[in-house]
Amino acid sequence: MMTYDEALRLLDELQMHKIKLGLGAMHSFLEKVGEPEKKLKIVHVAGTNGKGSVSASLLNVLQKAGYKVGLYTSPHLSCVRERFRINDTFISEADFARIAQQVADALGDDQITYFEFTTALGLLWFVENDLDLVILETGLGGRLDATNVVTPLVSVITSISMDHEAYLGTTLTEVAGEKAGIIKPGVTVIAAPGPIEVIKVLEKKAAEQSAPLYRLGYEFHYSGNSNENWSWAGGTFALGARIEGLRCSMRGAYQRENASLVVAIVHILKENGFDLSDDQLRQGLATVVWPGRLEYLVLGKESRAQQQVNGERVENSVRYLLDGAHNPAGVKNLTMTLADEYQYKKLYVVWGAMIDKDIKGGFSSILPLADGLILTRPDGERSAEPEQLAACLPEDVRDKAVLARDVVDALKAAEQLATPDDMILVAGSLYLVGAVRKELVGELVGA
Repeated sequence: MMTYDEALRLLDELQMHKIKLGLGAMHSFLEKVGEPEKKLKIVHVAGTNGKGSVSASLLNVLQKAGYKVGLYTSPHLSCVRERFRINDTFISEADFARIAQQVADALGDDQITYFEFTTALGLLWFVENDLDLVILETGLGGRLDATNVVTPLVSVITSISMDHEAYLGTTLTEVAGEKAGIIKPGVTVIAAPGPIEVIKVLEKKAAEQSAPLYRLGYEFHYSGNSNENWSWAGGTFALGARIEGLRCSMRGAYQRENASLVVAIVHILKENGFDLSDDQLRQGLATVVWPGRLEYLVLGKESRAQQQVNGERVENSVRYLLDGAHNPAGVKNLTMTLADEYQYKKLYVVWGAMIDKDIKGGFSSILPLADGLILTRPDGERSAEPEQLAACLPEDVRDKAVLARDVVDALKAAEQLATPDDMILVAGSLYLVGAVRKELVGELVGA
């Protein structure tokens, strides 16, 4: 039996295999291990931005109602075990190693990718734990994503924008077509609003599959200008259904959109035998914690001990905001939230990105807010070098940017500049956020 460290080394070796879209390897493997995906009740979540927030919120709501729910998400911040949860418990090192051995044994000489391996591991872990439901988040796209071997109770498509153009297409229509690939015959689809070309793709695919399609802003709605008090109405989706007094614990006006999708999903789950009250729904949405997404930290400047803050200034402290925004649409949402919900004297931005991302598009939104820019590089073969990031900057900004290849050095540079009245924003990549978060407050997952 392999150890946990051996299982991690095996996964690291799989990182050498490039991204490969297609379902053949997954179907072949799952047949060898008894087709666990057919033994689970599943909510399948695709989209460009908001997948993680919707998935984490739905898990919390269902947990408040007493259900035992599995959650599979990606990528992780700093430890691969973050991808696999049952309620609030992450997969143990022992279970991870044991099931990794099972996957390796079943594969034999066959090869699969990193994401295919983790997806298979997750399905096997979930099926042996007698769960009420599994929330399965796609990795990249949808149509050819390794998770798209399931037939769920409900399919969910969050906000769609340009990302992963090398794999999903160079137009919104093409990207939407890949995301819509999770739509299955007769399975209800809950969808976020979007540009007309996106809506047309979803409508066409749903009609082809005879899948009921319910869209935020069309068949159901939300109202209210504050995350602290808003309402959801079913419209033609759930005639007469209305829930008042909702609150989002996560910051950002767009979280009302994500939470509205969760309310609609819950409605479909109720039709499938799940019993949830409006109060459980309210409690679940009001208490979601999703690390690395607009995560606000106030740390001692020397000790990095977390400080209790009630809005007042804390001497000898550093304020951090960690956010995984990594594509132009996500960065635009981040900048809107910065303007609406945070106060600071100066903003120092620590930025890293993957080389295959729209780096110039991300910079175009964040640079107008930045009083200082520190470019760095999280570990990973796809990470852009600081010099490559700098080359994407306008010439008048390029010479002012600080280049720090090591994340620790980047944090030191930012902390030397920032006063307690300032804020340090870390964004551009979830991998960077994960590395910074580990350095500041430690691992999210214990041993």
